[in-house]
Amino acid sequence: MKLRQSLISCGLMLAACLSPLTAAAQGSAKPVYNEQADARAELNLALSQANAQRKNVLVVFGANWCKDCLALDAKLAEGKLQAESSRRFVTLKVNVGRFDRNTDLAAQMGVPLKKGIPAVAVLGADGQVLSATGGGELADARSMGDEAVLKVLDGLKTH
Repeated sequence: MKLRQSLISCGLMLAACLSPLTAAAQGSAKPVYNEQADARAELNLALSQANAQRKNVLVVFGANWCKDCLALDAKLAEGKLQAESSRRFVTLKVNVGRFDRNTDLAAQMGVPLKKGIPAVAVLGADGQVLSATGGGELADARSMGDEAVLKVLDGLKTH
C-alpha cells in the first residue's frame, strides 16, 4: 500500500513539474491565422504587394482549430508547393474563427465556407476575383498529397 502511495505521489510531482513546460511549448507556437487581424486592411496590403510583384493574390480562408487548414498551411510552406505558390501568388491567410469572422469577405469573393475550410480565392492585383474553390476541394488537406493540392491550385483561373 505504501509503495502504491509513493508511486502516485511521484507521478503527481512529475506531472506538476512537466506541466509548465508543456504549457510553454504550446503557447510558443505562433497561430497560423491571426485572430486579431483586420482582414480588409491586410487584403489591401496584399493587393499592393501583388501589384508591385506582378502576381495574383491567393486568399486562404481557415482557422487555427482546423487541422486541415493547418495541414494546408504546412504544405504551402515547403517544397514544390511553396516554390510554386510563391512564384504565382502573394498569399493572405484570413481567419474565419468558428465561421463567425470574415464570412462577409468570403461571400464577397464567392467562397462558400459551409462547404468546408480551408477554402481559397484567387484575386488579380486589381482586386478582381478571378476564381475560388466552391465545393470544399481543400477541406481534406490532411490526406491530400502535394500533387493533389497543386492540381486544385492549377485548376483555379489566374487571369
